[in-house]
Amino acid sequence: MADNSSSNTKNALLELPEPQQLKDFSTIDLKQELTKPYKLTTNDIKSFQKNGFVKLKNVLTPDVTQVLRYEILSLLKKTFKNYNDVKKNRFLSLEMMWLENTSIREFVLSSRIAKICAELLSVKKIRLYHDNALVKESGCGRTPWHYDDHHFPLDTNDVITAWIPAQAIPMEMGPLTFAEPLEVYKLVKDIEFNEFDTSYDRKINNVFKKKQVSIVEEPFELGEVSFHHNLSFHTASENKTTQSRVVLANTYFADGARVVKNPTMISGDWKKFIPETKPGEIVSSNLNPICWPTNN
Repeated sequence: MADNSSSNTKNALLELPEPQQLKDFSTIDLKQELTKPYKLTTNDIKSFQKNGFVKLKNVLTPDVTQVLRYEILSLLKKTFKNYNDVKKNRFLSLEMMWLENTSIREFVLSSRIAKICAELLSVKKIRLYHDNALVKESGCGRTPWHYDDHHFPLDTNDVITAWIPAQAIPMEMGPLTFAEPLEVYKLVKDIEFNEFDTSYDRKINNVFKKKQVSIVEEPFELGEVSFHHNLSFHTASENKTTQSRVVLANTYFADGARVVKNPTMISGDWKKFIPETKPGEIVSSNLNPICWPTNN
């Protein structure tokens, strides 16, 4: 989601060079890179559990990042017939890509990424909720303040999203920005969510300013990935560059979680992500595979 109401596309955009051309990279090579364990530190885990997010460098290699960008952009061109005619100001999203694209599947079911998520949450097993491509084209507006808990009908707070940029993200491109610590969600828990205007965003922003909440807005290096808790408040500035900001967001949850008894989805159709599962039942459908630990 993005708010273009205050976006000023008449201002000069930062000219960024085109990303390097994709090198030959086999599915076997991709799988090998995405199954190598990543060494988390105790400080990484403590930081995540205190602040609700952590940013980790070198989760992806430059070559693997190129593959991700190429595959997502290819799916955009295939899905949006006028993609090359516009390519400005839009916020584009794709879901469930792992079911149709073998390369994206490697990223979504990656044991390297899922193991990080399990260790950050301190759970033994982790399942996939869904994948989501989040693409802010050149000039696209800012993402309002929100947390993800509204979107997941899961009766657990052991939910985490891996936010995986498919390029470096300088400040001008609008990196994901976090409020810390995690507990700040309690300051705004009584503010009613409104998806139809910007009132929720304004109220959250006013509370954060009044309470002098710490805001972390930093660029992402190539290969850097952030991981955030479902109660972590985050936002992102507009994309003031000539390139699209392409991100893959994979959401995972602790094995054993149930669907809430009265699901009310703010966006999307939860039955699409959790088929053949009734409210109150444990989530274990074929579309929610265990991604860590692996069977092989």
